[in-house]
Amino acid sequence: MMSISALLLQDDATTNAVGGALAAMGTMMMLFWLAIVVVFIVGMWKVFEKAGQPGWAAIIPFYNAYILLKIAGRPGWWLLLFFIPLVNIAIAIVVAIDVAKAFGQSAVFGVVLLFLLGCIGYLVLGFGNYRYVGPAVARPAAATA
Repeated sequence: MMSISALLLQDDATTNAVGGALAAMGTMMMLFWLAIVVVFIVGMWKVFEKAGQPGWAAIIPFYNAYILLKIAGRPGWWLLLFFIPLVNIAIAIVVAIDVAKAFGQSAVFGVVLLFLLGCIGYLVLGFGNYRYVGPAVARPAAATA
């Protein structure tokens, strides 16, 4: 009769194959997300330049959010609101809408492309024929009509 310990022993070849497959999948996922991040940064860089801000600000954590707030016409202290759970989602939606309006686009553009599909939205805004017209918050109501 076989003992329990003999049944629980695993084959080294199977363990190595599974470990290798998991490592390969992990590497592929990491490369995929790295590509997404690079595309997002390229889009943000172009948007920042169109808005008259330094493009390199897109690669600096927290500073890029501050510059995005400036583009949207919101005060810099709103950066602190990004650290509050659930509030940060509402603030991100408001900022996305304000950035879209600063480029003459609708709130739907801001919510769908900039908030939900940010990687694509910032590429469209940065490389498209959109012009920065300034924050909608700072423009008088007569100028927006």
